[in-house]
Amino acid sequence: MITNTLLIKLKERNNETIEKTKSVLLSMEGKIEVLRGIQVQVDIRRGESSYDILLITHFSSMEDMEAYLINPVHVEVSKYIAGVLESGASVCFDE
Repeated sequence: MITNTLLIKLKERNNETIEKTKSVLLSMEGKIEVLRGIQVQVDIRRGESSYDILLITHFSSMEDMEAYLINPVHVEVSKYIAGVLESGASVCFDE
């Protein structure tokens, strides 16, 4: 199983933007066949060095993850994220 994580720090770090971003990310659930699982967690610490959101996605293989990245649903979500993102970090690993 491939797990990909994405840390997201938003330009606007208010509750409204955080909740909207969480909703947009979760909107992919059930719409992308190769996406085996999705989790979105919101940071409760809210420190200056903290990221606001953690996205965790699961795939059966790297090929499935690559298919996810070009899926039209994911591409639309990525466009939204690009508009609200201040910075991000990612880690992908095989379980």
